[in-house]
Amino acid sequence: MTTTQTSKPLPDATLARIRKRCGEGVFSVSSHLDNLRLFVPGSKLVELATILRDEFGFHLTELGGADYLGYPGRSPASHRFEVHYVLLNYDTAERLILKSGVSDPDPTLPTLVPVWLGAGWMEREVFDMYGIVFQGHPDLRRILMPEEFQSFPLRKDYPLRGRGERHNFERVTREDS
Repeated sequence: MTTTQTSKPLPDATLARIRKRCGEGVFSVSSHLDNLRLFVPGSKLVELATILRDEFGFHLTELGGADYLGYPGRSPASHRFEVHYVLLNYDTAERLILKSGVSDPDPTLPTLVPVWLGAGWMEREVFDMYGIVFQGHPDLRRILMPEEFQSFPLRKDYPLRGRGERHNFERVTREDS
């Protein structure tokens, strides 16, 4: 019989080691329930991710985006979009979430494909749904929507029923899919 190890929050000792290694001002910290979140500016994202991989044994398990346009209680000075990177250390079962924010008119972050090759497909999905560009990505193109699609459907300002694009899409039957 095999058992699975559940992930656990990052202990204070590990956070202290990460702070000591990175120095002050590289990231800020918040937590919610048992999720520890490190907010890092895009300019330091690759550096911090590389340290977390090489020196602390973290692996990328999830990457996603969020649009906070019109979010209640959110400061107008805050970034409109956030990309989150859920990291897990398989040896210790510690997990943490890296977050980095970007805003219009040019929401751009560096790609983490050189750090974790698996980031490639997930970054393409965030690009396709939110329009966040991952600078240096080896193949940044749409992955879910047709190439000719002009919008980003998970942005909060995208109409719930679309903008009338459906009539332009080729109809795919179940037999053809």
